[in-house]
Amino acid sequence: MRILHTSDWHLGRPLEERDRIEEQRELLGEIAALLDEHRVDLLLVAGDVFDTVNPPAAAEQLFYDAIEEMSHGGRRAVVVLAGNHDSPERLVAASPLADRYGISLMGLPGDVLPVQEEARPGLVRRVASGPAYLELAIPGVPHGVCIAALPYPSEARLRTILATSLDEKEQQVAYAVHVARLFADLGRNFRPDAVNLAASHLFVTHGQESGSERPIQLGGACAVPASAFPAGAHYVALGHLHRPQEVPGAAAPTRYSGSPMACSFAEVDQAKSVVLVEAEPGKSARIELLPLTKGRPLAQWEAKEGFAQALSWCQSGKDAGAWIDLEIHGRLELGQVHELRKARPELVRIRPVGPEVAATPAGDPRTRSQRPLAESFQDFFRAQRGEEPDAELVKLFCELAQQEPETETAAAAPTDARVPGEAA
Repeated sequence: MRILHTSDWHLGRPLEERDRIEEQRELLGEIAALLDEHRVDLLLVAGDVFDTVNPPAAAEQLFYDAIEEMSHGGRRAVVVLAGNHDSPERLVAASPLADRYGISLMGLPGDVLPVQEEARPGLVRRVASGPAYLELAIPGVPHGVCIAALPYPSEARLRTILATSLDEKEQQVAYAVHVARLFADLGRNFRPDAVNLAASHLFVTHGQESGSERPIQLGGACAVPASAFPAGAHYVALGHLHRPQEVPGAAAPTRYSGSPMACSFAEVDQAKSVVLVEAEPGKSARIELLPLTKGRPLAQWEAKEGFAQALSWCQSGKDAGAWIDLEIHGRLELGQVHELRKARPELVRIRPVGPEVAATPAGDPRTRSQRPLAESFQDFFRAQRGEEPDAELVKLFCELAQQEPETETAAAAPTDARVPGEAA
């Protein structure tokens, strides 16, 4: 049978507030095409489907549309695990409908999915299950597949206290021992006449981070050694780290598929891919990385010669189609920032190095210390974002700085303006 392993879609995640939902739609379309091209029997999504526990409606709709298409009308198995960014309850809310399409949504480590007793001719069927475990019968596959599928196993989601000590080292040991014990127990469900898989969303000790991952838990207490995974697995599919990588030292072939699209400029040089695994009972798995091409590329520019060099790059079409992070040396006037953004709207960030962005507009005789705080904040916001801050934001900033707005713009704010989210 053929398995495709992916993770960390982070649907709904912007790039510095640039919406990327259409890029993510194209990416999932590419993954769907690879599933068909390589005649994949089982899709494994190892967590972080969404970027937040409360994803935007467009991201949820994209997910539902994508997995329905990827399930091939219930003829291809799909298993999706919750990651640390996902709300377990929200992820599995559609399970009654997903079950009809051979889609298994797994939210918490202790969840048990219902067995589908009745025969489903030509469709995927769940023939056995338990906490973090399921066995599937897939059309056209002469053997079953047993999956030890452990959604993000935080102490809270495991609903247990692993250590009474506050010592980080003792917490780490207790967590690693517990997860290893869980996988050992789950591995007892493996059979010699089936393809045996393990999947989870967690951090393996010494894994290579990209810098775009948000910590699973402060202090690193949620790390496990490579030895934690069951030796009887044909393959272990992991999520959380965005850099595609093999896990050395594991008893079975173990990989992070990585995020399929760069989540931040920290991933600018990474080649993105999904993992294709071919496995059958009694034989070693064959593993192949399938490259991904969709989603805008990211580029980082360093204009050591200043504004003129940066403007030349913008006008020349350098890195066409890419989102750009620009570091520019030398003094940068506000008008020059606008000129750069007009020439290249794909400039996500403009970061001056050396002399800061001119804080005082040309012709203003006042020094920075003589200007009202609100004016300085407005100038800074324009330089960083290329647009005017709204009056309420200026007012809020000044309140936080324990000063009152002093500009005409700020004074124009409604007298009943509230902090966003404050009760009326």
